[in-house]
Amino acid sequence: MLQSLTSNSCVRLIQGHKSTWYFLSLVLGYLLYLIFGAVVFSSVELPYEDVLRQELRAIKKQFLQDNECLSEERLERFLEKALEASNYGVSILNNASANWNWDFTSALFFASTVLSTTGYGHTAPLSDGGKAFCIVYSVIGIPFTLLFLTAVVQRIMVFSTRRPIMYIHRRWGLSKPLVAIVHATLLAILAVACFFLIPAAIFSALEENWNFLESFYFCFISLSTIGLGDYVPGESFNQKFRELYKVGITVYLILGLIVMLVVLETFCELQQLKQLRKMFYLKKEKPQDRLAILEHDHLSFTTVSNRSTAHSEDKTQFVPALASLSGDDPMIQ
Repeated sequence: MLQSLTSNSCVRLIQGHKSTWYFLSLVLGYLLYLIFGAVVFSSVELPYEDVLRQELRAIKKQFLQDNECLSEERLERFLEKALEASNYGVSILNNASANWNWDFTSALFFASTVLSTTGYGHTAPLSDGGKAFCIVYSVIGIPFTLLFLTAVVQRIMVFSTRRPIMYIHRRWGLSKPLVAIVHATLLAILAVACFFLIPAAIFSALEENWNFLESFYFCFISLSTIGLGDYVPGESFNQKFRELYKVGITVYLILGLIVMLVVLETFCELQQLKQLRKMFYLKKEKPQDRLAILEHDHLSFTTVSNRSTAHSEDKTQFVPALASLSGDDPMIQ
């Protein structure tokens, strides 16, 4: 008997706080996914890092042996200065001296990566004034970009998702959830083809040292706004039409980001995903003020109704009494 009562109370506790348990499971799953990613990245990349470190040590050792007049301390200072400049996008290599990081097209590309929060990190402001302006520019520009993207996506969604789904639903009488799933799948396939596969083929042809996988990797890292910065187009030696190329990449990033948001919004409007999201959300509760207003209105309405009913009853009772008096009193007749 005690065990049954305990089990029933546990079941009621779980059912009464179902969204909380779903949320805790979501948090646990997310933490496990983070740990899983860390384990995989560490196991895959750590051996390559070790090999690269050994190669650099061997090259440095051989260079010092070939140049005995150069001390290791002076070489360390030189390499430290070169790496510090490289972090700001400035290279001392002869094949990179022709490319400027802050001409107009490069600055336009940098501004687009800042506002879209992609931030490759290959170029950064050098001066204090540039850093201060970057802060102010981002504080104003990022919300402005979010407003711009939201307005654009809202208008595109009407023509790309909502109207086609309603037209097919009414024209052929198909189930609306089924039409929405098929439409979202086709839209995602079209977006992958136009903004990942085709641009990856173009980048692999224009960039000398990129293969198709590296180009596809750049497209995904860019349009997902991760922006690691290990691959940046238009930075190779003697890049043809570099200015026009940078402008084209800027347009590609903006359009690709809009398309990605349209696809995500299309999937978010699926009924199945809406039900899945509701599992982890808190239930909406009416505010206390609204409840008080509703209760006050209900009491007022009840009072008015009671008064009206009482007045009607008095009127009903008065009419028969008047009739009886008129029938009995000769003066009234």
